[in-house]
Amino acid sequence: MFKVGVLTISDKASRNERVDESGKAIKDIVEDFGYEVNYYNIIPDEVEDIKKELIKCSDELKCDLVLTTGGTGFSKRDVTPEATLEVMTRNAFGISEAIRAFSMTITKRAMLSRAVSVIRNETLIVNLPGSPKAVKESLEYVINDLDHGLKILKGVDSECARK
Repeated sequence: MFKVGVLTISDKASRNERVDESGKAIKDIVEDFGYEVNYYNIIPDEVEDIKKELIKCSDELKCDLVLTTGGTGFSKRDVTPEATLEVMTRNAFGISEAIRAFSMTITKRAMLSRAVSVIRNETLIVNLPGSPKAVKESLEYVINDLDHGLKILKGVDSECARK
């Protein structure tokens, strides 16, 4: 069972001005898939706060997967991708590219996503959109293949080739 950290990045949710439906959607999907959510937090759109939480999830809590929601748009306060890139040890950009390509079949506004996906040591970090609907669509689209990627990252599987 993979351990998951869920980070909602939202000024309003961190001030209790908005209910965090996106973080709940992530938790529901990954738990239904058999993963264990062992960390959940809501934080403001601040680069240093985001970096601190990503490092905590990866280095201290040893999460296998960290899923963020929010802060990936064009607003001046949307800094999740920048913070995520600052903590990476390797990139895994194909995941975010696949999510954007799939999301473009639903809405052309998906092209405005700046989300990234990276690896920090042995933790996969994936930025997801901020809306509950987009979180659900995105995560359900990639969750099966994330499972295989995590197994390779952890040394449980060794090949991506299909027979």
